[in-house]
Formats: sequence, structure tokens, C-alpha cells
Amino acid sequence: MAKDFLIRDEFIKEAKISEKVFREWETFNIIKPAGFTEDNIPFYKPRAVDQANHVKKLLEMGYPPEDIQKILRKVGLPDKSNRENKKSGELRKHLTIGGLAERVGVSIRTIKHWEDKGIIEADMRSEGGFRLFSQAYVYLCELIKDLQLFGYTLEEIKTGSDHFRDFLAIEENINTYSTEETAKKLDSMLSAIAQLTGKMNLLKKGISRWEELINKKKREINALKRRNQKREKPEKKGEEKEIKGGDHE
Repeated sequence: MAKDFLIRDEFIKEAKISEKVFREWETFNIIKPAGFTEDNIPFYKPRAVDQANHVKKLLEMGYPPEDIQKILRKVGLPDKSNRENKKSGELRKHLTIGGLAERVGVSIRTIKHWEDKGIIEADMRSEGGFRLFSQAYVYLCELIKDLQLFGYTLEEIKTGSDHFRDFLAIEENINTYSTEETAKKLDSMLSAIAQLTGKMNLLKKGISRWEELINKKKREINALKRRNQKREKPEKKGEEKEIKGGDHE
């Protein structure tokens, strides 16, 4: 399995450094994480292992951590992709599968089921199966829940997910598919949008009917409550007469 990222312990193992050395590097900000989970757990790109090897060479040459920190500030480590990621703002919070499930209000099992169906895919995955999702997946999962409310099956939602991936690919590069295949995919997307719009319109009409009915019944129930409060309670009056009669005796 390709390693998209390394969690803290995996990085320490791959870099062949001790926990003490890692904490020292953290203190001097020598190796920066690629990002953090929602629990502020750092994760690292596999290239960070190569960077760690460069740092170890500097240590072997006799440079103390504080001097290495100064060197990194001036010239950095030999990694072009690191500069590109700084520009793209990669250092951001990511969600674990548990964090995503909590934000969306579903179980972890549901998220895994959506993954198995190919509806969603983790942005990054570690060798140990640890996976991370961008914040955008919160909104995407909410949309999936909406489609389920509209009566869509998971297979139909998977088709919609495929349409969305095709859309992103075509938008990024119009030459991704042939002219004929691109036209076919775009027409299929428009057809899916038309079907969804039709279902949404039916749902809106249904909601409107139910809102009207609920509001009407709410008014009628409140009216009955007021009538009931004004009713005489003979059983209580009878009890009062018995009490008064007992006092005269």
C-alpha cells in the first residue's frame, strides 16, 4: 500500500530516531508536520523521512540542534515540494474517521460503509490503515445524508459521486477524456441534475402540504386545550361539598 502520510509513531520508526530525539526536533522546529488531525496529532509526508536523514547527517557533522535550526531558517532542507505545499496551505487540520463521523452525526461504521461503496475516499492513508479526511468531507457527507432523505439508494449516490469526480477531472483538464466521452459524461451529469431537481420539487410540495397540515392541527389542538381548561370539573366540586358537610357534623 502506498503511504500517503505517516502518523507520529510511524515517522519515528521510519526515520530511525528515538523518542527523545524526536521531541528535541519538535522543540527546535526542525522537522515540520504536513498537518494535524482534529485532535492536534501531527502527521508527516513520507518525504519527511528523507529530510530527517539530512538532519541526521548534519548532526553527525557536529552541528547541534540550535545551529541546525538556524541553517534551516536560512536555506531550508532540499525539498521543492515542501515549498509548494507551503504556498498551497497544506498545514491545516484534517479529520480522522472518528472525527468525521462525529462532525456529521453518523457512526464510524457508516463512514466505513460509504468508503466500501466507493462514495467517499480518504485524502490520505497510512501504511497501518490510519486515514485522514479534509474538512470538505463534512459538507460532502451532509449531502449524502440529504440524498438518502430524498430516497436515493447508495448505488445511486455512488453514481452521483462518480459524476462529481468526472466533473472535477474535466474542469481541471478538458482533455482528460475524448471529445465524445466528455460530451457523454456532461450530458449524463445534466440528466442526473434534472432528476434530482424533480425529486426536490416533489419534496418541496410535500413539505409545504405537511407544514400547512401541521400548523392547522396545532391551532386546533391549542383551541381544544383552551376549551378543556374552561370546562367545569364536577368531581372536584362534589368533593368540596362533602368536606363542608363533614365540618357541620
